[in-house]
Amino acid sequence: MGKVLLERTENGVVWLTINRVEKRNAIDFDVMDSFKRVIDEVEGNKSDKVLVITGAGNKAFCSGGDLSVFHDLHTKEEAYQMLAKMGEILYSLATLTKPTVALLNGAAIGGGCEIASACDFRVASENAKFGFVQGKLGITTGWGGASMLLEKLPYDKAMTLLMTANRFSAQEGQGLGFIHKIFSEQNLKVECEDWIQAYVEQSSGVLAAYKQAAVKKWEIANLRDRMFAEINQCSILWESDEHHEAVQSFLDAK
Repeated sequence: MGKVLLERTENGVVWLTINRVEKRNAIDFDVMDSFKRVIDEVEGNKSDKVLVITGAGNKAFCSGGDLSVFHDLHTKEEAYQMLAKMGEILYSLATLTKPTVALLNGAAIGGGCEIASACDFRVASENAKFGFVQGKLGITTGWGGASMLLEKLPYDKAMTLLMTANRFSAQEGQGLGFIHKIFSEQNLKVECEDWIQAYVEQSSGVLAAYKQAAVKKWEIANLRDRMFAEINQCSILWESDEHHEAVQSFLDAK
């Protein structure tokens, strides 16, 4: 089985599942390529109405970038190349002309929160946790996640998530506006499918028109430029001793 699984339902819901349970569904270059392919397919397929992104298993939605792979990137230039690649993918996810949902089946950590921030809606298992923990590794969000979050949450709530680098429960996330709906762990997918139905019942033209209105707002606000300025800032911090020492300590502790 591949690192990314794809399922299409008869009512137009596309399920993208990150399938790296042994790596807590971390992102590597193969997963990036699969994300890009699926997003392009969904954009061009008239029968696809909603894209749902989730993780395999019940422990992790996505633990962010695969540090065992990306730890080999040492310089600003090396880091920027990787960060910009995923940033471009997440911008295309954010601006997809169809509703997108992040279903947090488990923990969303670091870049996993950035993927969730790119989606229109974030729903979660009652036991899910999430955290923009990049600060604990001596870097900032590196895929444009802060810029997207600041478009979607009130300033103080977004900055609380970003600046504390803390982990939050799904219930706390709902209070902060990051999580829109919480489902039971036992019936997670079924409850999510039931919730999605209200969107699926709308015409594709209506869904696209509302999404295009949001995208137009983001274009006026220079979201893409801001995302890439954020990515550049992260790449500067990436080559610091603080970051490399923090990552090495994390890997040594595993």
